[in-house]
Amino acid sequence: MRRTIRTIGAIILLLPTVTQAQLQPPSAAGAAAQPAVVVPPPPAPGDLPEFARPDDPWIYRGTDIPWDQEWLFGEMPNGVRYAVRDNGVPPGQVSIRVRIDAGSLYEKDSERGFAHLIEHLLFRQSKYLGDGEAIPHFQRLGASLGNDTNAITSPTQTVIQLDLPNARGPVLEDSFRLLSGMIREPTLSEANIRTEVPIVLAERRERGGAQARAADASRELFFSGQLLASRNPIGTVPTLEAANQESVRAFYRRWYRPENAVVVVSGDANPMMLAKLVEKYFGDWAASGKPDPQPDFGTPTAPDGADPANPVGETRVLVEPGQTRSLVYAIVRPWHEVTDNIEYNRGLLLDSIAQAIINRRLEARARGGGTFLFASAERDKSARSTDTTYVSFAPLTANWKSALNDVRGVLADALAQPPSQAEIDREIAEYDVIFANMAQQASIQAGSKLADDIVNAVDIREAVAAPDTILAVFRDMKARFTPNEVFAHTQELLKGDVIRALYLTPEAGEADAEAVRAAMLTPVEVAVDARSAAEAISFADLPEIGTPAEPTSREILFSNGRERQVEKLTFANGVRVLLMPTSNEPGRATVRVRFGGGYRSFAKEEGAYAALGSMALVSSGLGPLGQNELDQIATGRKLGFSFSMDEASFRFEGQTRAEDVEDQLYLFAAKLALPRWDPAPVERAKAASLLSYASLATDPNGVLNRDLDWLLHNRDPRFATPDPEAMNKVTPEGFQQVWSRILQQGPVEVDVFGDIDREKVVAALSRTFGALAERQPLPADVESQRFTFPAANARPLALEHNGDADQAAAVMAWPIGAGSAGLPQSRKTELLAEVFSNRLMDAMRERAGASYAPYVGSRWPLGVDSGGTFVAMAQLPPAQTDAFFAAADKIADDLAANGPTADELARATEPVLQALWRMQSGYTFWMNQLEGGAFDANRVTYLPTIIADYQNTTPAEIQALAARYLAARDGFRLAVLPSDKAGSAGMQTGVPAAGVPTTVGR
Repeated sequence: MRRTIRTIGAIILLLPTVTQAQLQPPSAAGAAAQPAVVVPPPPAPGDLPEFARPDDPWIYRGTDIPWDQEWLFGEMPNGVRYAVRDNGVPPGQVSIRVRIDAGSLYEKDSERGFAHLIEHLLFRQSKYLGDGEAIPHFQRLGASLGNDTNAITSPTQTVIQLDLPNARGPVLEDSFRLLSGMIREPTLSEANIRTEVPIVLAERRERGGAQARAADASRELFFSGQLLASRNPIGTVPTLEAANQESVRAFYRRWYRPENAVVVVSGDANPMMLAKLVEKYFGDWAASGKPDPQPDFGTPTAPDGADPANPVGETRVLVEPGQTRSLVYAIVRPWHEVTDNIEYNRGLLLDSIAQAIINRRLEARARGGGTFLFASAERDKSARSTDTTYVSFAPLTANWKSALNDVRGVLADALAQPPSQAEIDREIAEYDVIFANMAQQASIQAGSKLADDIVNAVDIREAVAAPDTILAVFRDMKARFTPNEVFAHTQELLKGDVIRALYLTPEAGEADAEAVRAAMLTPVEVAVDARSAAEAISFADLPEIGTPAEPTSREILFSNGRERQVEKLTFANGVRVLLMPTSNEPGRATVRVRFGGGYRSFAKEEGAYAALGSMALVSSGLGPLGQNELDQIATGRKLGFSFSMDEASFRFEGQTRAEDVEDQLYLFAAKLALPRWDPAPVERAKAASLLSYASLATDPNGVLNRDLDWLLHNRDPRFATPDPEAMNKVTPEGFQQVWSRILQQGPVEVDVFGDIDREKVVAALSRTFGALAERQPLPADVESQRFTFPAANARPLALEHNGDADQAAAVMAWPIGAGSAGLPQSRKTELLAEVFSNRLMDAMRERAGASYAPYVGSRWPLGVDSGGTFVAMAQLPPAQTDAFFAAADKIADDLAANGPTADELARATEPVLQALWRMQSGYTFWMNQLEGGAFDANRVTYLPTIIADYQNTTPAEIQALAARYLAARDGFRLAVLPSDKAGSAGMQTGVPAAGVPTTVGR
């Protein structure tokens, strides 16, 4: 039953989590008031595998949570436990997880980083797979690196993950054989360790910098006195460099044992067969000697003399120039393993309601003129080490004490008196929609997620429950959601054994640890205006969009079987609609609105307003609804309101359900017809941009995020990240002037796909988008714009970052095609990018150990006929930038001269094909392929050839594309170097174009 729910604006996010809460023992009256939940009888044994235990599933022992009968659990004499189930989402795929109960907390001081290093070594070489063969082998089967073939190492576990497409017969069995060899008999040789350590160190370097130092400081402080304080899974340079065959094998022997292993399999296969495969390949795994005892992770304790009413302990100030100010204080309690029963989960739900009310109040305070940009309170059980409530916020100014008092005042009010029933009911309505939707979609849960849920439950020592059980428990306990009971859980949430605080600031001398401690000890006044309004708002009371109008024409635009019929509607005002009702994804629907001209719609001097659009356009409101009212009207509904843009168009999108589609359509249509221009969201977005701008210069990634898009568009200021000078010129009045013009211009396409009632949606469209006034056409100069690519440069352009001296990045890019007429060719350039990526990975990671995750991607815009790019990049040490450019040049030249081998192309093509076949079962695939098709016939014309365009690509075609796009002209070269090296690296120093607000080389 593990779920955390977070409310962000009007959009509700549901995230699987390992965060749980410890409950006080329930009162007799409260426990007796709950209806009994009956555990269903186990299935008949039938032809069960030898060690299956359907009548005694190990994960449910000691709990009254009803067993999820879709799972078959088993235990083998050697201690290996397993869970398997039949799941056909997506069709043909089997998701396998092998979990080892050992992470960085299981390491000795001299072994820091070994758990993660062994994760790498499992893929390096093993009993049945030679050196470096694992990834290419699974690629040939259609599993892509990172998406389908992956692994994680946390403080408490190591998990090998394989999502195997087209997992039939011999392929499935052989994959079990290979995985068993990787887990049971990896080749932990001196040579492999020497090969893999540089790769791990590259990963460590790429994840380093200011953010890593802040994470380390937080861990050291919040887990002071416990193992977790010094056990970052990535390890340390000295211990990794000292790793050798003997020491690595010693760690492996201690923890890679059958009694520490859990195998989870969920996929499109008979569960009896899956269980037998687990038993066949893991049942005879034996380990010598007795297992080591579990490490003692330690217990948090308050310092001597701490006030029990406000037990402030250790505090710390971390100075990181360029970083955004933030303060986090942790209310820390010991972690205890719980009895995961229904009453415990009722307590979790009460905790969640209490937390949601606090966070809504904090958000309302931030919107209403608070001294902080954002704030939140989140409870988390961290790595079986602590049970902590983290209170975090970003001060708007250097006056962090005022922001701290502001946040503490809101929490003091939560501790002073119970919430109102109206506040509670609002959060209950939000949760009910989510849990009901989960239950409705139970049959279409992805097998990979179901497998991950089991793994996470094992990790936190708890159980799992089916979605209908979660919904039933929630609805059965609604009488428990009273002000007094929620208040009791609020008090538990905000009290602990010790409180620790960390302040991150860019300015030295702004604060010290004692000042933070004194501020935390200062009594705080209750914020009398902290409580948010909870009055309901009805869509029936909102103004009409205009005069309803039925579509003037309806036609079947595309058909691929009965389930995939896309209808095109045209309205007299020019709005066009694509509809695709489906029945195989109950409870899911998406509304997407494409409109206008995208980046083309902005004048050159309006770039800052383009950047603010994604942050402030939606929250500036519509009709009578401001940001708070948008939150309120979404209560009890499933609505979304995301906004994005590209070179050709703008997009609104919302994930919804059949009963809320009309309301979703109204919100989008009203934003176009009845825009509201509240200044507060613009000022808040402006403040966020100003606060975060300097942080973009503190590492290579930040510089690329800031400048790469701008540079690849030949320094077009509309793609620039506005600097403080440009952002300070922005006004709410200017924002309204720019965006009110843009909202009125250009064509509108509405796409509604999913579990919908066709005729009800048509009627709703008639009342919303059909009722819009006729749109203004895009101006001719907007329609005819072309985007240009920077000139090739033999000497790379050098940009500076202010971060660690061992961090750099290198980029090489070429212009390619664009426009929907080239759709078939765009697909083939994706394969070229995959081939290039595999070669670059081999050159920069496998051979040189210089870069952990080099990237190659092809971007072919469809809505315009210019702006396509082919980009290769890597993070690496400064001394390796020349090696990157040499490797990229060599790969490009060789592909143009000789093309890929048949095996290289197969390794690139098969994962793409398998992903396409899997995605076709969901309506989102068809929506993504056909969006824009109401105005652009090419999207429809070339959809039936999508499989053939990939499947029939030949090495000669890839060679021709490489010759046309990569060898026909030199690439654009860019290096991001530490500030002390950028001017002396024999490269061009970044010089801004005249009049461009964003500069480089700073």
